[in-house]
Amino acid sequence: MSLHAFRVPMTPALRLAASVCAVGAGLLLALVLGLDDVPASPFYMTAVSTLLAVGLYGSASGIPAEALRDVRRVVVAVTVGVLLKALLIAGAMYVFHPHPASLLLGVAVAQIDPLSVAAMTRNSQMSRRAKALLLAWASFDDPITALLTVYLSVFALRGMAEGAVTSPLDGEVGGYVADLGLNVLFAAGGWVIWRLLKKWNPAPAVFRAVSVVLLVALIAVAVWQFLILGVALLGLFYRPPLGAALDRLITAAFYLAAFALGMLLLGGVDLAAGAVLGGAAFLAQVLVGGVLIAPRRMGVTDRVYLALGQQNGLTAIVLVLSLQPAFPQAIAAVAPAILLVNVLHLVLNGVWDMRERIPGWLLRVRDSRERPGLARVARVTGVTHVAERASERLETALEKESGDSREW
Repeated sequence: MSLHAFRVPMTPALRLAASVCAVGAGLLLALVLGLDDVPASPFYMTAVSTLLAVGLYGSASGIPAEALRDVRRVVVAVTVGVLLKALLIAGAMYVFHPHPASLLLGVAVAQIDPLSVAAMTRNSQMSRRAKALLLAWASFDDPITALLTVYLSVFALRGMAEGAVTSPLDGEVGGYVADLGLNVLFAAGGWVIWRLLKKWNPAPAVFRAVSVVLLVALIAVAVWQFLILGVALLGLFYRPPLGAALDRLITAAFYLAAFALGMLLLGGVDLAAGAVLGGAAFLAQVLVGGVLIAPRRMGVTDRVYLALGQQNGLTAIVLVLSLQPAFPQAIAAVAPAILLVNVLHLVLNGVWDMRERIPGWLLRVRDSRERPGLARVARVTGVTHVAERASERLETALEKESGDSREW
């Protein structure tokens, strides 16, 4: 019998469990070896930049062609949507913890992980168009949130007390403007190389080998100069035939980042801050995704899936790793926030997968005979009326949707 017969499919639940194990392994290694100052290593930022570059290139190169069908909505999602989510999350964090770093934490967890979305949509009940919209949103907002995190860090550093730790993210605003120009020039150079390769048109095997070698060289330059926007732009057009190799590389980068995250948790985690940050991130997606981004003609099934689409992964982890030298307290809040966001996504999407049963569940609140005390409290507080109305509206919406085309 083939070994493939024993292969267990990587479901979202297994992927979450595997990532938690990777974090635990990193923490265990740090405890055994006494690695209490990993960010001080001269190779730390190079390794983090490499993981970030791999993640951003993979996100941009994975944007589906179908996204052009809703390009206006995707643009709104990755501009207004990302900024609004970041402000909502940062506002909640600032109320809980008034600190300039709260804005950065809000931006860092505002993105939707495209690798997680791609895995989720394989067996999702979303329509094809809704899947393309969510995947495009997740792919585009990765570089946007990365840029915001890096470029806003200078303002957060200036807002901190004197004696703040200096990191490669610190610097003058003018320097970031010049860096933006370098990113564009880098992407333009990559575009010229790609066009020359296409014009050369060698044998497929030669084309693949040469294009991959040049891609590795371009990413190495980007890591050397920290040209994260340039890498994201490169992924929009420079796409050698990598097949499943790129997916495996991004998956490996994700688990490496999770392992590195665990190595930095020797100081413990801030569960309260993590709960506020993760809860705010998920609620922000519910508001922005379910209300602002979802088209008016979108059915209730796709609308709720879009509202529950928040997931954090490689980019969120790498961004907090990059912030660690300047904001050592950030990782204690972001680590539990990422876990909470992904658990909420897993549980609530699982509940919505059984949406046909929800009207019946809601009515049981009204007609609970086994627990008359609970039913009486529900009637007195008005929960009975709310449950009944919600059940009726949801049942009507699902019936209407079943008779119409899901492709809005």
